[in-house]
Amino acid sequence: KMLSIKKISKSFGSLQALHGVSFDVDEGEILAILGPSGCGKSTLLAIIAGLEHPDLGDVYWGGKSLASTPPHLREFGLMFQDFALFPHMNVYANIAFGLKMAHMDRLSIDHRVQEMLSIVGLPDFSNRDVNTLSGGEQQRIALARALAPHPRLLMLDEPLGSLDRNLRERLVADLQKILQQVNQTAIYVTHDQEEAFAIADSIVLMNSGKVEQIGTPKEIYNYPASIFVARFLEMTNILPAIITNQEGEKIALTDFGKFSIQSPVTGQVKLLIRPEMARLDDAGPVKIKGHYTGVSFRGSRQRISMKVGSFDLTFDFPSVTTLPVIGSELTVSINPDTAIRIFPA
Repeated sequence: KMLSIKKISKSFGSLQALHGVSFDVDEGEILAILGPSGCGKSTLLAIIAGLEHPDLGDVYWGGKSLASTPPHLREFGLMFQDFALFPHMNVYANIAFGLKMAHMDRLSIDHRVQEMLSIVGLPDFSNRDVNTLSGGEQQRIALARALAPHPRLLMLDEPLGSLDRNLRERLVADLQKILQQVNQTAIYVTHDQEEAFAIADSIVLMNSGKVEQIGTPKEIYNYPASIFVARFLEMTNILPAIITNQEGEKIALTDFGKFSIQSPVTGQVKLLIRPEMARLDDAGPVKIKGHYTGVSFRGSRQRISMKVGSFDLTFDFPSVTTLPVIGSELTVSINPDTAIRIFPA
């Protein structure tokens, strides 16, 4: 492991910002720190950079503690949401800044600046005024400047947060490709799950200063470890149930009926019904009958709302799916083996 975060805790007065946070980052890995505002992401980044000191725990690089290593000797790069380009310098001077600080010779600087401009897809931008660049161009130049000194670790703090959604979606794919091309070990901080899923090899999902789950994007989406994770990923179909043993079989008793289920536990639980796993035919073994209350168009998919007893449920279907008239009764079917996750009550 190149970077190891071991049991980091940090308080500001009575506010505990981080509670025993631990994770590792491999060489060349892109790790996303994902979570809502105020969950401790930026504080954690500041501690890794050496800009803040933890109350407990430590940061290790290659197995060696960085506790006594000041920020400028950690050889870590940092890229912010506002890009922080020097407005009085042109593109070349911005990218060359860190290289001059490292006392690199002029010929080597010229070569490295041009190399970086080629990597970010802006080879002819050396003499451009940074104040005339678009948001996407500024982002690429800021990335080139951060990568130019060969940082051991690149930390990106909400780097696309100030851009519009369409531009963010295009740039996140480019950003991933560039980081992979140069085999850059990176930490990407964001509150946007789609960004994290699109760019990261692995994700640390945080809540209130604690780690809720660590895994690949697919692992976290398919197997959320807690109700918080499920809700954060917009899976809101969470219902109470009782699981009992009946003749050697586990049976879930719910407001929409009872059915057989694979479960390691019995007693009171919460069931998460995945919104994308429902069908409008009778192919699934479990039927959910309710009152169809509305639909939200979301491009390639549409999200329907239905009332089942006292609960509001949502399900996603392809946009080409023909739906009944709003206000009518509706039955969806699911396979509990794939559509349902079980959490403690």
